Amino acid sequence: MKPQNLEEKVVLYSAIGTYGLYLLGAQYIFIPAIAWLLTLYLCKRIWQQIQNLLVEKVTIPVSIWVWIIAMLLLEFALIMGHIDFDLGLIKTIFSSINNWARQYALLALFPLVGCLNIRPQILYRAACIICLQSLIFAFISYLVFISPLPHIEYVSPLAILGGGSNELYSVAFYEVEYGTNLLRLKLLAPWCPELGMIANIYFLLAIQEKNSKWRIIGVIGAIAMVIGSFSRAAIVCLPTVFALVWVLGKLTQPTTHITLAIASFITSIFTPQLFNFIQTSREQFDSFRASSSEVRGLLVNLALDRWHEAPLWGHGIVTPWLNTPGIGTHHTWVGLLFIRGIVGLSAFVIPLFWSFIDLLYKAQKNATARVGLGIVLVLFIFSSVIDISYIVHLYWLGLIMLGVALKEELEY
Repeated sequence: MKPQNLEEKVVLYSAIGTYGLYLLGAQYIFIPAIAWLLTLYLCKRIWQQIQNLLVEKVTIPVSIWVWIIAMLLLEFALIMGHIDFDLGLIKTIFSSINNWARQYALLALFPLVGCLNIRPQILYRAACIICLQSLIFAFISYLVFISPLPHIEYVSPLAILGGGSNELYSVAFYEVEYGTNLLRLKLLAPWCPELGMIANIYFLLAIQEKNSKWRIIGVIGAIAMVIGSFSRAAIVCLPTVFALVWVLGKLTQPTTHITLAIASFITSIFTPQLFNFIQTSREQFDSFRASSSEVRGLLVNLALDRWHEAPLWGHGIVTPWLNTPGIGTHHTWVGLLFIRGIVGLSAFVIPLFWSFIDLLYKAQKNATARVGLGIVLVLFIFSSVIDISYIVHLYWLGLIMLGVALKEELEY
């Protein structure tokens, strides 16, 4: 699979260098820079086509404009929140660069980059390459864990540039959970649940690879990352999204209606047993790593209790509370509500649901749209579990794929 233009070269070679960037602690610097540089390149292409210098036209669909406008609105909410709480000009600039330009803005920029001439096959192969690299480093991690070899763990000197917590610049392929001595893979991610989310997106890309060898490697690597992360959300998300994409992508087919009717009938018969099973599963789900569930629940409740203090624009920044990561973390929706107010929350929810409806319609006849639909579902599930803004630079391939899917025309 050879790249055919500049944008494909940047995407593929950046993916190949993923673990090189990770070892340097440079992902949080390099990947956002790619987003902005490719966006400038796209603007140049649009200017050239306005001047009739390009035969190949760049078109930006309405759904991506929705993302662009929404993320600009999110930046406006950031500024207003800082003004309301007198956080000062320096803090406002700092937050705009680090919380917006290097995080939330990428939710619009990478789909926008997908409007360039980037073939989905390049993204599928890139995901498979990262999955292969992850398999290798996962094997090394388990080998180090069971042997007396020292665990590679350090914070990159690039952390001096700031813009985020040290975890975004740290290198540590795994962690050993306190109390259980359970090895949990982190690999290229700063935290284990985040690895689970990235792996779910890579799975959706890798399973579309045409080359059977690469497809097998990619799928195995993605599943290994999900299992190795021991993320409860990731383990549930993988089969759930896979099944939902299959069902939602065939809503217009009679066989789907028949299957759903039969499933509904069977479910109605066993409703009490099913309800008890769900209750038991949920209790077991929460009891596994109960302390984590308790902290997350506490932070969510605190954020919901206090968001009315600044309902429109939010509190501006994460609010420290005891020894926790702070109020406004660990949950994208609740975090946005607390930090950016109802305006900021709407700026995330509206484009997400808009993309879902757009891709749901296209998915009935377009295979690429079904991949994009799966990515939207993963974003939806994990946004209620973690703050997905911190790791946009790690699932960037999925966002470019989202842009490719949104610009797809229906196949008649």
